[in-house]
Amino acid sequence: MEISKKKNIGAFFKQNAIYVVLVVLIIGIAVKDPRFISFSTFRDILIQSSTRVIIALGACFAILTAGADLSAGRVVGLAAVISASMIQAADYTSKFYPNLGHLPMVVPILAGILAGGIVGLLNGFIVSKFEVPPFIATLGTMVIVYGANSIYFDLPPNKSQPIGGLRADFSALGTGSLWGIPYVIIIAAIVTLIIYVVLNKTKLGKDVYAIGGNREAAIVSGINVKKCLLIIYVIAGVLYGIAGVLEAARTGGATNNYGNGYELDAIAACVVGGWSVAGGVGTVPGIVVGVLIFSVINYGLTFIGINPYWQQIIKGLIIVSAVAVDIRKYIRKK
Repeated sequence: MEISKKKNIGAFFKQNAIYVVLVVLIIGIAVKDPRFISFSTFRDILIQSSTRVIIALGACFAILTAGADLSAGRVVGLAAVISASMIQAADYTSKFYPNLGHLPMVVPILAGILAGGIVGLLNGFIVSKFEVPPFIATLGTMVIVYGANSIYFDLPPNKSQPIGGLRADFSALGTGSLWGIPYVIIIAAIVTLIIYVVLNKTKLGKDVYAIGGNREAAIVSGINVKKCLLIIYVIAGVLYGIAGVLEAARTGGATNNYGNGYELDAIAACVVGGWSVAGGVGTVPGIVVGVLIFSVINYGLTFIGINPYWQQIIKGLIIVSAVAVDIRKYIRKK
């Protein structure tokens, strides 16, 4: 009986390890400084996590098919710069487009999202049509997108100056709230729900899991692998575009360096959240918890006054540990 209990407890911790890690992190920081447990703290963490969750949800598709999307961060920056450049206040002295009139807010938002979708289409085309490994394909587009964004950002009269003076209605998208709940959190929750439905309740989702689990078997079973890959990279690009628009709205501006390194955080959140680097395994709640773990580390350790450099060491140890556990599981299955 005692052995059975121990096995059940062990199985519980094994299946819910990431949730346990998140709770332990929160408790540990709260013990050091009880002020950490407050509504405002958790609200700030959720706001900081919102765009990161959307980016990670985009990155998860490549991971699910045993790949990696390195273009995510630069696409976020591209969407932020494009949307911000089109929606500056009329009386702002350093407008990107001095003669541009008052545009409906939906125009710059759609422009940023469309830019992300186009890059996603390019990624999908390279990966599916030419069968270039996703790591290499998206590494190439990452460099291309950053260069193109920098050229655009350097256009006169802007000349690489930070884009600011965004209209109040656009900024409200990133700083406003509905019934006390920030818009960015609401948008992130809606996007999370949509991706959950796509992955768990649609044919596309089932096909993508099948491709990640065994590509040869998926082809034999009649799945159009190339079409699926093209679609999922477009979806990822659209999600990066949404995140970029929200980042511009939340911070009230944009530069060509926005989103730098976000792809690594997104991949790390997926891996820590239980997504297998070998493909075919992962859940949407796992991504959310993975993002929250890193947000709690960043926010919490700063809150209790720990040197920021230690945050990088702790994050690195968590990532390596998560991948090591995943690889051991994969080897055991093989």
